[in-house]
Amino acid sequence: MKKKFFPVLLVFIMAFSLTSCNGILQTTDFSKGVTLTIMGKKSDLEKNYMNSIFEQYKKATGNKLKILSIEDADFEVTASQKIADGDAPDILMHFHNADLSRFNIADNFYFLNNESWVDDLTDSARAYCQDKEGNLLGLPFWESSVSGCYYNKTLLDSLGMNPARTQAEFDVLCQVLTDIGYTPICWPANGCTWMFQFGLDPIFADDPDLLEQLNSNKITYSDIPAVTDMVKWIADAAEKGWFGSDYLKYGWSDISTELSSGKAVMTFIWDTWFYTDFAQDGQYSVDDFALMPVFMNTADKGTYEGGNLNMMMANKNSEHLDAVLEFLSFCATPENYNVAFDGISTVSCFQGQTTNIQSQMVTDAQGSIVANERVSTAATRIVGYSAEDVSAAFDSLFRGKTDVAGCVKLMDDYRMEEAREQGIEGFTD
Repeated sequence: MKKKFFPVLLVFIMAFSLTSCNGILQTTDFSKGVTLTIMGKKSDLEKNYMNSIFEQYKKATGNKLKILSIEDADFEVTASQKIADGDAPDILMHFHNADLSRFNIADNFYFLNNESWVDDLTDSARAYCQDKEGNLLGLPFWESSVSGCYYNKTLLDSLGMNPARTQAEFDVLCQVLTDIGYTPICWPANGCTWMFQFGLDPIFADDPDLLEQLNSNKITYSDIPAVTDMVKWIADAAEKGWFGSDYLKYGWSDISTELSSGKAVMTFIWDTWFYTDFAQDGQYSVDDFALMPVFMNTADKGTYEGGNLNMMMANKNSEHLDAVLEFLSFCATPENYNVAFDGISTVSCFQGQTTNIQSQMVTDAQGSIVANERVSTAATRIVGYSAEDVSAAFDSLFRGKTDVAGCVKLMDDYRMEEAREQGIEGFTD
């Protein structure tokens, strides 16, 4: 009996050892001797979690990776030209933003709807990577965040005030704080351009048909009352002093000072900023802050913006497509992505993600986030959208060079010019 049992046990131990090299359980019979090409922006490919997953894959499979690192400023043009010339990489790393319209997605990339790992994606990560028909364009393998209104809960508590739950409550909160000498919102208008997209997101995320009409040049911002409502709210907030007196001078480096000193009570930003850029050299630290939705008069109960994620997209015409899909499956395996994201400050993209650091602010606001989060839409899906262009239009408004209607028109003019320069159908002459 023992003689029969021992060989069977030995075979099992050897099989397990071969399939669990470095603690990584291999359930896929990987294609052998393959070299996969991965193209992305230079700064993106240098992230430590990307290097980690690349090294894990090479060590576990014996396959090779050829990394095509493109300078950030040249990436969109270079990548689209290579694909047009039939020189596409096996895997393209790209954000689901307006620049993706440069690529013929249906002809060049494999929809990942039926891959085994899809159900492990969080709802927000999956939604970010889907096109309007619900096709999954890529594997979201990236750091994520939740953008919203981060507020000094310690200060509000000391004043006997509560965070807002509606637009009306937020407006009252801002006015009361102004009346007693605080800056309600740190609005860094000198070079910071992201804030506007948070207000635009609900308009288009909640009405895909409206987005489609805008992107096909059938309507403009000026035809959408909600856009004007947002612009007017921001203009009025600035006039009422809700941004303080020096908001046109303040930029990225001033946010920490305004918040840690307690001079400003709130700002529209993302959670990872508190762990990467918040200089805790004032009276208040990260532990004094909490999260509520952004209110800009476009969603009565406010909004949060989900993270902008880099996707690994599979070249459907690759001669190594099977190996590409195996690579994506490897990246989407909990044992592997948890090694890559160990200690990284990020909201989870995978339900099995356990080694990353998640902000207590986000955890505490989870119920509100689930109810009011939108996938990042304005900056990612509006054709011709440029945060810098939107900021330039508002700068003219803030400095009295134009009015609300003129600001909306400038946003339209800049957006349509950008779409024309990209050669987007419906915008070219």
